[in-house]
This record gives sequence, C-alpha cells and structure tokens, in this order.
Amino acid sequence: MSTETIWVTQEAYDRLVAELARLKNEVLPEITQKIATARDEGDLKENGGYHAAREEQGKTDAQIRQLEDRLRRAEVGEAPADDGLVEAGMKVTIRFEGDTDTETFLLGSRELLSMDSSVDLDVYSPTSPLGQAITGSSAGDTVSYEAPNGKLLTVEIVEAKPF
Repeated sequence: MSTETIWVTQEAYDRLVAELARLKNEVLPEITQKIATARDEGDLKENGGYHAAREEQGKTDAQIRQLEDRLRRAEVGEAPADDGLVEAGMKVTIRFEGDTDTETFLLGSRELLSMDSSVDLDVYSPTSPLGQAITGSSAGDTVSYEAPNGKLLTVEIVEAKPF
C-alpha cells in the first residue's frame, strides 16, 4: 500500500466511506452465507459454488483493504474555486506545443473518479512532472516541463474548471 496523501473533497470521502460500509455490511455477509451454503453441500473439492464464493470473498477483502488504505491516506479539502487557476481537483484541458488537438484530464487522484464509472477521464497527479508544471497556471499560460524520458515538453493551458 502507498503512503502518498490522497486529496479528496468531502463528497468523495463520503462516497468512499459509504462504499466501504456497503462492502463490509452487505456484500461480505452475503458471500459468507454463500460459502456456508456451499460448504453444507458436502465435498468441497468439486464444489464450484464454494470455490466461486471463496474467490469472490478474496476479491471483496482486497477491495476493503484498498478502501481502508485510501481512507487512511485521505486528506479532505474544499473543492477548488472556479477561478481558472490550475490546482488539484480541476478538470484541465491542455494543448501540447505544435499540436492542434487538446487533452482533458483530472488533476488529482483516482479516488475522485472511483465511484462514478460514467466519467471517462485520465488522471494526473499534482506531483507528476506535468502536474507540478501546470499547478498555479491559468488559461492562456504556456509552461514547459521535463518528461520522465528527459524530453522537454511545452503545453498551453486551454481551460481549468472544478471537477
């Protein structure tokens, strides 16, 4: 598990807490019941229902551990102001120098997206090279940064809106 702080809004934090409670109080007891029922059927070696339930239990346990880790590392903050300033929690649109296409992404953590599967955005950490370079910039600004491969890249901030 990571030790990096995860910046989330109160709403995102509450969604993570609710999902953890659902897994522990609804999903896990259902799986436990499936295992008990399958165990009562006898021979466990050839009991597909038992093995499927045990696998489901393992996946759910892993989800619970992951959520607990995220919540332990979470730092709850205010949603960013809609002032066009690039900061964590913003949906940012950029254009790379020499390119006509734009790229839109969330500057923040995956946890802000984790509970809403309808949102299809890439996520860049504010501590990534790009995130560090654009944080504090505004629409119309051009910034350069060194990519992990050592190449110097220049981007124009097209827009920054709260997520």
